[in-house]
Amino acid sequence: MKRNKTNGCFVVAVTVVFLLCSSLERLYAQDPLPPIARVLEPLNLPGQTKEMHSFGRLIVFHDSLPESFKHTADNVIEDSTRSMVPFFRKLNEMNGPVRVVHIGDSHVRGHVYPLVTRRCLESDFGAEAVYPDSITYRTGGLAHETGEPGLVYHIMGVNGATCVTFTTENKIKEIAALRPDLIILSFGTNEAHSRRYLAPVHEMQIDRLLSMLKKACPETVFLLTTPPGAYVGRRRSRVINPRTVTVSRIIREYARKHGMAVWDMYTVVGGKTDACKNWTRNHLLRADGIHFTPEGYRLQGNLLHQALIKAYNEYVATGLE
Repeated sequence: MKRNKTNGCFVVAVTVVFLLCSSLERLYAQDPLPPIARVLEPLNLPGQTKEMHSFGRLIVFHDSLPESFKHTADNVIEDSTRSMVPFFRKLNEMNGPVRVVHIGDSHVRGHVYPLVTRRCLESDFGAEAVYPDSITYRTGGLAHETGEPGLVYHIMGVNGATCVTFTTENKIKEIAALRPDLIILSFGTNEAHSRRYLAPVHEMQIDRLLSMLKKACPETVFLLTTPPGAYVGRRRSRVINPRTVTVSRIIREYARKHGMAVWDMYTVVGGKTDACKNWTRNHLLRADGIHFTPEGYRLQGNLLHQALIKAYNEYVATGLE
C-alpha cells in the first residue's frame, strides 16, 4: 500500500508540473526570431539534380554534410518498424497529391530550412501539384494545390513554439484540414531553452500532441526530428545548452517506444561534442546563438531531404514493400 501511494503521488506531481510548464511555456521559450529586414533572395541549390520521378526508380542525391564538420553521424532516418512505408508507397505510385505538413518552432517558421526540403522533393517527385509561389519570412508557408499529382509540402512554424503550442483544437483542425500523408514535427529548441525543463514532462507533452494528431489524422505517418543545437546565456558568458542532449534523447526514445520514425539531426551534425561547434566554426549560426544564417538553414534543409531520399531509395530497393 505504501508503494502504491508513493507512485500515485509521483504521477500527481508530474501532472501538476506538466500543467505548470504548459502555462509558462511562453515565459521560458526562446526569444522570437529577429525580423529579417529584407526579402530573402531566391534559394540557390548548387548541384541539385532534376531527377524526374519514375515508378521503382532510385532518386539521385548529393551528400550535404560539409567535410569540415567533425564527429558527424550517418545521415539517416531511424525507422525500425518501417512506419514510413505507406508514405513512400504513395510517393512511388503518385496517383494524386502526396501531402507533407512540417510543423515546428522558429526554425520552421523562418521557412528557409523546410522550403529547401520542399523544393528538392518537388524536383524529385514533381511540382505539378502546387501553384508556383514565392515564400519569404513575411509570407505564409502553406502550399496552394492544383489538384494534380505531385508533392505538396506545407510549412507551419510558430516562433517560440514547443509541442504544447500545437495542442489546441484550432491547430489540430488546421493541420487535419490539409489531409497530410506525412507530418514532420520539429521541436526541442524551446523545450531545452527552459531552465525548468523536466524530461518526464517533455515526454508527456510529446505524447499529448501525437495522441491528438493521431486521432485527427488516423492515416498519417509521422517523422520526429531532434533540434540542431543552441547556446544559452548572455553573449559574453554564453555556453552550449546542456539540456539539448536530454531533449534529443527523449525525442528519440519516444519515437522508438511508439514505433515512429525519427531523424536525429543533432547527432548527425556532431551531437554533444561538436554540433554547436560545427555550426559556429562554419559561420552558420546567428549572433543570438539560437537561430541560423540562411546558409545554415539551407544546409539543414538539404540534410533532411537527403535523409528522406535515402529512406525512400531503401524502400524502392527492397521491393517496394
